[in-house]
Amino acid sequence: MLDENQKKLLFALARQSIETSLKLRSQIDSFEDEFLKEPAAVFVTLRIDDELRGCIGSVQAVESLQDAIVHNANSAAFRDPRFRALTEEEYPLIDLEISVLSPFQRVQNPDEVVPGVHGLMITRGYHRGLLLPQVAIEYNWDRETFLGYTCEKAGLPFDAWRDPNTTIEVFTAEVFSEKNKK
Repeated sequence: MLDENQKKLLFALARQSIETSLKLRSQIDSFEDEFLKEPAAVFVTLRIDDELRGCIGSVQAVESLQDAIVHNANSAAFRDPRFRALTEEEYPLIDLEISVLSPFQRVQNPDEVVPGVHGLMITRGYHRGLLLPQVAIEYNWDRETFLGYTCEKAGLPFDAWRDPNTTIEVFTAEVFSEKNKK
């Protein structure tokens, strides 16, 4: 679990990454906190007026928490293919949400999935889709609906989770938002 000061530091890193790309600052500050050096899988979500404005992340802990925050914040702001790049005018309007993911675990029985506790990754062949745990809460989805929309995100039929050739993996996330701090 991250403490409040660590969360503030992660928000600062995410904002500095975006500000550097917008040319609002010349560089990202250097931090020496040990927790930043640990490998982590992280998603960074941007919202404006509670509407999704970008969300990009990593599913494997291949880089440090600091690098994952910096890269994913920048990607969520400027490289999410669903949205145009964030503008300087929009920047003051964004709320950041950070999700630090646990390792993924394969489930054999879809009944093991707990909406609102688990995030999902569904894979079949070259198709893969992921939804964070908070998505099921936001839309008040039950298990089957959550599984179905994760399949659709993967480009699969809604009921593909029932196919034995489909892999279902769950994970948890420590999720925190700037909006809750304002």
